[in-house]
Order: sequence, then C-alpha cells, then structure tokens
Amino acid sequence: MTDAYIFDAIRTPRGKGRPDGALHEVTALRLSALTLDTLQARNGLPENAVEDVIWGNATQVGEQGGCLARSAVLASGIGERVPGLSINRFCASGLEAVNLAANQVRAGAGAGYVAGGVEMMSRVPMGSDGAAIAVDPSLAFRTYFVPQGISADIIATEYGFSRDDCDAFAVESQRRAAQAWAEGRFARSIVPVRDRNGLAILETDEHMRPGTDMQSLGALKPAFKDLGETMPGFDAVAILKYPHLERIAHVHHAGNSSGIVDGAAALLIGSKDFGAAHGLTPRARIRATAKIGTDPTIMLTGPVPVTEKILAAAGMEIGDIDLFEVNEAFSAVVLRFLQAFDADPARLNVNGGAIAMGHPLGATGAMILGTALDELERSGQGTALATLCVASGMGAATIIERV
Repeated sequence: MTDAYIFDAIRTPRGKGRPDGALHEVTALRLSALTLDTLQARNGLPENAVEDVIWGNATQVGEQGGCLARSAVLASGIGERVPGLSINRFCASGLEAVNLAANQVRAGAGAGYVAGGVEMMSRVPMGSDGAAIAVDPSLAFRTYFVPQGISADIIATEYGFSRDDCDAFAVESQRRAAQAWAEGRFARSIVPVRDRNGLAILETDEHMRPGTDMQSLGALKPAFKDLGETMPGFDAVAILKYPHLERIAHVHHAGNSSGIVDGAAALLIGSKDFGAAHGLTPRARIRATAKIGTDPTIMLTGPVPVTEKILAAAGMEIGDIDLFEVNEAFSAVVLRFLQAFDADPARLNVNGGAIAMGHPLGATGAMILGTALDELERSGQGTALATLCVASGMGAATIIERV
C-alpha cells in the first residue's frame, strides 16, 4: 500500500460561539472557503490538483447542510473539478475526514486530498439538527440516553475523579494554552480571519481565560446537577444502567468543560509522488488510523479502547508515543485516559486544549492533529497520537510520525 503523508496543516483561530463572538458574522461557507484557499495558496497548488475535499461538521443543517464540502469547493479557488464529501462523526468529524483521506491515498484512490472540518456554533447551534438517539423514545430508552455532561459526570464518579481533580486539570489547560500563544507555538498553522477590507476580525483564540485559578473555578455551580437530579432527572436513567454507582457526583461546569466556539481547520494529505509533483516536502507520515463504538450511555470513554485498537494495529505500545492530543471535551475524559494508560501528563496536550481554547465540533479533530504535528517539529520528537471521544459512544484516533 502507498504511504499517506501530511504536507501541511492550518486552522483559523477559535471565536467564541456566541452572538458577541468575533466570528459570528462569518458563515460556515466563508470560513471553509478561506481555509481551502489558504491551504492552496501557501502550497502553490494549481486548480484541480487534489482528488477530493473531505469536510467534517457535526450539525449538518441550515448553512452547514447540503453537502457543505462541495459548496466550499465552489466558493474557493481549489477548482470546480474537485468534488466535496461532507461527513459526520460528531466531535471526531475533522479527524475522520483526515483518516478517510489517508486511507484513500493508501489504497491508490487518488494521490492528494484536502481534509478537515468546520463548525460555526454561534450560527448553527449544537443539537439544532435533532438526533434520533436523543429524541426518539424507541432508541433513547433502549440506550439509556443521557446528555454528554451527565456522561462526563458518570465517568468522574465511576473512575474516582473529584471536583478538585477536574478543576486542576482545567487550570493547567489554561496555563499551557496561554504559554503556547505567548511563545508563538501556533504561528505556523494559524490563518487570521479578515474582513473584505483586509482588517483583522480574529487573529488569536478568543475563548481563553489565562487568569483562571482554582478559586475562580470553585465559585462555579455544577452545570449538570439540576439536569441530573431534578427535571428531567437523568441521574435516575444513569443509575438504572449503572446501579453500582448509587449516585452521580456532579463535578463538571463551564470552566472544566470544552468551550463552545467557531472555527475551521484543514490538512493537505497525499502520497510521496503527489508531493514530488507539486514541489512539496512531507512533514509527517500517517502511520495508523482507527475508530470504535463504545457504551452509548457513559458515551465519552472512546479514547481508551480506540487507543488500544490503534496501537495494536500499528504494532506499537503506549510507551512508543511521544506526544498525545486527547480532546478536552470534559476534564474527566482526559483524566480517564491518563489513568487507563498511566500516561505522563507532561506529554499530553502540552499546548493546552479545548477547555482553554474551545471545541468547534467538526473542526476539532483536524485542529488537534495539526497541533500535534507542530509540536513534534517544535520539540524534535517523533510520534504523536490524536484521539477524541464521540457523542453516542464512539472513539477515533490517528498516529503520525515526523519525517
């Protein structure tokens, strides 16, 4: 099989996913097209150079519906002969787009791809497309459906993570993100968003709160306590599924959960011959990809089994990985990953994560893979693993090695 390489990785800054966020007036189409155009221009690609654009987003309705991938191609200069494929694996959509592209290259179905994703959460609210697992009783009852925040609290309860544990992790995420920005660690990848006059709309991640400390987080009310204990009483649903828990400890809140933000990211994936044809030098080889289904109630534990699966597929052990990017959907998700593998926290999310900078659903997987690549190059290390938990009980992962 042909090896698949990463030639470039870019992302926009993340804007607050609210009407007062900097990117609120920017459409998903425009942000996607900006990302495609930038990737094309900085790599000197002619029109129609790639086989396809595979584009992820989690809420495929309204301006993010109707095969946004193809619309973004037509709104960009990448070439009208390039088709577009929109995919949805919820939070892992951006990473799954990369994995699909890599595996197409490996199989010989095209030499070059653009893969990534977008989510404009200020414009297309999360959940606005509806979801059978949440709204169809025939499925919701059978799967013991609870919202993700309750799932995160179930993880904390099941695996023994306290409120202080989760808050301390969030404080460190904020500290690392602030340091990374201050030291310019994202400079190679960031694409500023500008208006039609060339004036900057957003140049840095907008969601960060670098002054966060344990005291400020301690003042926040648990976000999912009322949802669990009163109406509609999801704790009772969880205890039906997991009676050994007896009660759910509600430890998550806005400060130790991922931020709702807007953003887009893209990677240029191709064979070595594709790079040679366009004068490009590979930055990393995609060594392995994996996905898995997991318990749909606790829902967010996917990073552990999918990491076990991808390591086995790659013939590697956890100690062979130099850097980890585990999406910070909630503190307990990452704490469970660290616990399960006895992993070194100093090698995980070294530049902060979604608690500090935000989680633009369909774009996040592509963003964290690009961050892993940049950090491998900055630190001179060799291998990185990126993984995300996924709504309704799934996990996705990618291993890359620097070349």
